[in-house]
Amino acid sequence: MPADVQADALSNTIADDLNTRGRDWYVDRAVSVGVFVGGVSAIVFIIGIFIFVTREGLGFALGTLDVKEFFTSMNWRPTSERNPTYGILALMAGTASVTGLAMLVAVPFSLGAAIYIAEFASGRMRESLKVLVELLAAIPSVVWGFIGMSIMNPLIIDMFDVPVGLSVLNAGVILGLMAAPIMTTIAEDALKAVPDSYREAAEAMGATRWQVVFKVVLPAAKNGLMAAVLLGVGRGFGETMAVLMASGHAINIPTSPFDSVRALTATIAAELGDTARGSDHYGVLFTLGIFLFVVTFVINLTADIVVKGVGKKQ
Repeated sequence: MPADVQADALSNTIADDLNTRGRDWYVDRAVSVGVFVGGVSAIVFIIGIFIFVTREGLGFALGTLDVKEFFTSMNWRPTSERNPTYGILALMAGTASVTGLAMLVAVPFSLGAAIYIAEFASGRMRESLKVLVELLAAIPSVVWGFIGMSIMNPLIIDMFDVPVGLSVLNAGVILGLMAAPIMTTIAEDALKAVPDSYREAAEAMGATRWQVVFKVVLPAAKNGLMAAVLLGVGRGFGETMAVLMASGHAINIPTSPFDSVRALTATIAAELGDTARGSDHYGVLFTLGIFLFVVTFVINLTADIVVKGVGKKQ
């Protein structure tokens, strides 16, 4: 081949390579900018929501609210003309009872499903189960609320011979079923993240399949499993519509699973639409929003501290 032809071919190759590198640089740059904007926008939205909620409720919280009554009284009568009271003790008890029962339902189901999907199911069965779990997570909360009202309510009345089936038990079971899919997904990812070498080493020493799971895999995946449980707690604490429809929405400190209760989130959802903007009732509802925001932040911070602490110990 003539030298000039070789030189032209080499120059064309170099030019093509430079053009490809230039395009790749612009693509990488665009992707980096997009990821940065997405991450910053999420932070900006969260800060914006917090500023809005704080602006609407902080004036009432600092000027009118009796903090002692707010946290220690169970009298929630914000619309009373003579003596309005703003005690949320019963609302906190209702939220805690429903969330606690929901975790009793969700944790065994979610961890059991995650262990089966990650360690025992294979091939088409595993993929089918993962799709079903994701479909359960996509069911709207209002649909779960209708299930609580139309199916769980008469079922609880017939099974336990109680006058009303809209109770802590109803809301807890529904909320547990709602939280279980996302907890299952996170727990399954945590179990699959355990290196296969751990399992192979345990099996080489004569461990059975269940011994490998309980003695090796679960301790190694403790980080992710704790994160899954704490995320479920946050989901239960912040759920609104299903709890509003299934709990009975009665101001009450529960003494049994069959008592009707009212949750903090359900109170905001039920009352905010009929409240005059700028009134004390409006301000106390946004104060509830601030309180929920702080509690959610504490739950997430606790999850982060626990997970990092466990990771350092391991």
